[in-house]
Amino acid sequence: MNVNRRGVLAAALSVVYPGVGHAYLRAWLRALGWLVLSFAAAYFLVPASVLDTYQQALAAGDFGMLASAAVPIDAAVGVLVVRVCNVLDAYLVAVQQQERAPTAADGTPTCPACGKELDEELDFCPWCTTELEWHYPDGRDA
Repeated sequence: MNVNRRGVLAAALSVVYPGVGHAYLRAWLRALGWLVLSFAAAYFLVPASVLDTYQQALAAGDFGMLASAAVPIDAAVGVLVVRVCNVLDAYLVAVQQQERAPTAADGTPTCPACGKELDEELDFCPWCTTELEWHYPDGRDA
């Protein structure tokens, strides 16, 4: 089974914070888009009273007050859907980048991130330090 390690890492980074996995993949506009979308989803779905309670609790240092501020289930589900879509998109972008791994006119492989020629003996691009996964036609992996 072939696992896309860059995709798994990008998805894991997206779990930590929206858009970070896309930034790791150098998909800058997507990273910004997912970050803005996640903030917008939280802002529009979570009621203002809950946000006010969180701000007051954090300002006062009273973390016990946070327990009384319950986020409605529909808001939690909406924010969760955005986060799950973010994680899936990060993985799929990594898979798509791997499938498009370009080659130069003379058949030499080039980096999927920066487009410069690669040395097949290295597991990373010497120009931009992107970690590479080599796949060979006979089924063996590097």
